[in-house]
Amino acid sequence: MTIEMPNAQLDWDDQGRPHSRVFDDVYFSDTAGLEETRYVFIEQNALKERFAALRANGQMVIGETGFGTGLNFLCAWQLFEQTAQPDARLHFISVEKYPLTRGDLHRALALWPQLSDVSEQLLAAYFAIHPGFQTLTLGNGRVTLTLLIGDVLEQLSQLDAQVDAWFLDGFAPAKNPDMWTPELFAQLARLAAPDATISTFTSTGWVRRALNEAGFKMRRTPGIGHKWEILRGTFLGVPEQALATSAVKPWYARPPQPTTERKALVIGGGLSGCASANSLARRGWQVVLLERHERLAKEASGNPQGVLYLKLSAHGTTLSQMIVSGFGYTRRLLEHLQRGRDWDDCGVLQLGFNAKEAQRHAQLAGAFAPALVHMLDQPQAQALAGIELAQGGLFYPEGGWVHPPALCQYQAMHPNVQVLTHHDVVQLNNVDNQWQACDGERVLASAPVVILAGAAEVKRFPASSGLPLKRIRGQITQLVQTEHSAALNTVVCAEGYVAPGRMGEHTLGASFDFDNDDLTTTPAGHQGNLDLMDEISPQLSSLFGEQLDPAQLQGWAAFRCTSPDYLPIVGPLSDPEAFASTYAVLRKDARQVPDTPCPWLHGLYVNSGHGSRGLITAPLSGEMLAAWINNEPLPVPRTIAEACHPNRFALRALIKGL
Repeated sequence: MTIEMPNAQLDWDDQGRPHSRVFDDVYFSDTAGLEETRYVFIEQNALKERFAALRANGQMVIGETGFGTGLNFLCAWQLFEQTAQPDARLHFISVEKYPLTRGDLHRALALWPQLSDVSEQLLAAYFAIHPGFQTLTLGNGRVTLTLLIGDVLEQLSQLDAQVDAWFLDGFAPAKNPDMWTPELFAQLARLAAPDATISTFTSTGWVRRALNEAGFKMRRTPGIGHKWEILRGTFLGVPEQALATSAVKPWYARPPQPTTERKALVIGGGLSGCASANSLARRGWQVVLLERHERLAKEASGNPQGVLYLKLSAHGTTLSQMIVSGFGYTRRLLEHLQRGRDWDDCGVLQLGFNAKEAQRHAQLAGAFAPALVHMLDQPQAQALAGIELAQGGLFYPEGGWVHPPALCQYQAMHPNVQVLTHHDVVQLNNVDNQWQACDGERVLASAPVVILAGAAEVKRFPASSGLPLKRIRGQITQLVQTEHSAALNTVVCAEGYVAPGRMGEHTLGASFDFDNDDLTTTPAGHQGNLDLMDEISPQLSSLFGEQLDPAQLQGWAAFRCTSPDYLPIVGPLSDPEAFASTYAVLRKDARQVPDTPCPWLHGLYVNSGHGSRGLITAPLSGEMLAAWINNEPLPVPRTIAEACHPNRFALRALIKGL
């Protein structure tokens, strides 16, 4: 599966307006693009009235086919800011097969200075836009833009959402017929909320009839400018045969939304916990973050320099798709931190250190766009890295290193998050629909929603004790930066990695030890890291002078927490015994789908098992949990959400007859 993403190929007229070479069509009207957008999409969907009517913490979900220059989104967002309550939310979902480059988007939006209050925010966040689901957080957290980059049918078929208003704005049916098919209209109907509205600039008869057949009631209405007529409509309902094929299996269905106060506890103050707390806090939740140590990011998230590195597959696996989406989300999040101290986008160079690795690199370079990853030969790699190298490799230009504690601190600083350190939760009790977090004798805090984010320590609670999490000890080594080692310009990886200096120190590592429970750093661990450094470049040792005695080196050790399938465990928890009883029929016939609701432990969720990929997967998983809890569109394809779901292990056990 090749998922390389070509950008839009544009020509520009003498007025600075973009024109698609692929579809030989304009992105907006030559004379009245802004007025046409506001009339066709904003007015026909009654957005001004609907935004104003949103209740406290209410949300509006808009879906669009064809993001283009983002003009429709910006008009909707600007109106939302002007008319909706301060605590309302807008979620805008748009599909785009050929996204504009950041430079082209900037050039196109310069035509609309009246939108600059929102367009400048979009441009500031518009990078690391790669295939699949890409989530952008805008408007001080009130606005979420989910870009679905790729084929419209492939992307929408994986979307889990309820859309309140649809904008059909692909290029004209005669120019881009793939955006106007009955199969696509069936997806729009599947995703439509009750009484959803829809509008489009075209009035073509077969488009109107096909939308009617899909479940919409369409009618022609007077157009604007050179458009004599346009179409608008309302969703009446999906045909019964379509409903039967689109049902979600009960063990992966959405649990009931919390109906009580918007308060939550998050147990664990590492990357997973801080991300989960921040995602809820931005949605108006009051969050208590409970950390057993004296500060946040004390354990696995305390690495002085983690590598923002994408271990991808050329075959589009579930894990690879999540990594691409998570990388984009984290990369945009890092812009809020201080470059050089908290993170640096110096790039990551993965060396092709043997024939098998070199072959894998060639496949990856052919599967992804150069903006995400591309090949460098030996002279290019050496010139880029600033050190002697024996081979070339793959270069990830948007990657780099991150100081994870800084990311944790930033996310926990939200005013709706209260951090309580020295609070070690060892027991959870549910009393009157409130989860009580206890240290054995005292109730430390209580709330209707709890997120377990303490890595492998989530197994101390009965509801999550059966999750197959395992701990892997890792040790890193810190070396004092020298005049010569300052030449290292980028993170370089082979079996291990070495990062450019941060505040006078380099980080190198890291070991993988499955059978050691002692977190004391050891000379043997340091020697192993030095050996990994020599495999990267024998020259590196000479750059660090006389400081390489393993017995004298400083470092850090912690436990990574991972699952058997290397995917994180993210989502709502069910009662283990009741689950086994409710779906016992699966032991005899795995094809059965009982029409029985899942026995959820209402309000209990987990975010764990990120392994060595926590910088990439944990922040996006916080968004996934917030979507589960708030009944929002999921920020990942439904297949990824199910692949990460805690119930997957209980389901597999039943099918195997265990």
